[in-house]
Amino acid sequence: MMNTLRTGLLMAALTGIFLAVGWLIGGQAGMAIAFLFALGSNLFAYWNSDRMVLAMYGAQAVDESTAPELVHLVRQLSQAAGLPMPKVYIVHNEQPNAFATGRNPEHAAVCVTTGLIERVNDEELAGVLAHELSHVKNRDTLTMTITATIAGAVSMLANFAFFMGGWGRDNRSNPLGLVGVLLVTLLAPLAAVLVQMAVSRTREFEADRSGALLSGRPLWLASALNRIEHAAEQIDNPQAEANPATAHMFIVNPLHGGFSGLFASHPPTAERIARLNAMAAQMGQARAAGPWT
Repeated sequence: MMNTLRTGLLMAALTGIFLAVGWLIGGQAGMAIAFLFALGSNLFAYWNSDRMVLAMYGAQAVDESTAPELVHLVRQLSQAAGLPMPKVYIVHNEQPNAFATGRNPEHAAVCVTTGLIERVNDEELAGVLAHELSHVKNRDTLTMTITATIAGAVSMLANFAFFMGGWGRDNRSNPLGLVGVLLVTLLAPLAAVLVQMAVSRTREFEADRSGALLSGRPLWLASALNRIEHAAEQIDNPQAEANPATAHMFIVNPLHGGFSGLFASHPPTAERIARLNAMAAQMGQARAAGPWT
């Protein structure tokens, strides 16, 4: 409940930043235009984001005949979660990783890399898939699509403000004139990225928790996160490097270098593992075989 409230507040803050940018550019009229632009962007993302992301990564759909064990595992977990069976995809990529996408549980897709299938055991794979299906059940795929769209739109408006606003002979449309332009250009994109990353980190913690409950074995996901984190640090993900705005979708950060901490799209993996270990201890569990093997 607390994670849901926090996510709602963060998304409200992100929307507020977007509207403030519109106001700084053009007053009330600019704010109205920004709102309409945000609405149009989100509608487009709502209907097309899943196809766009899957196409970016060259994901290939699989079924019982081409990947029977993977599809069977997804089906078992989906039934346990009370979800419709999502489409299942595989990306040919050596880095072990996974993500979910889709506007709602009825139009969801779960995607794993070949590196993940090759490097984790059945229990760890079940933990990862339970995490991704929790994103679907919690509708995080839509939440993160909307936040990414608004954050990107804020940057676009900031660039528009820099190149088109405040530099002409008539600055009356910009309430703060040159000062407003500089504030928009420098601070708005930074604030939007910070809020987007905060939303992503919040949803990752919740998906870890609910995914561990779905599989019934928090240690499976903890072990998978440890294995994926170490491998991802050594193996590049060219598709993600070419599309860094999608990095937040993965179970572990697929990018190398860049900022950490405040600018990270994922919580520290060590903290995630610690929380899962604590869950397992509360449930009185040690590593053992379970219903998905």
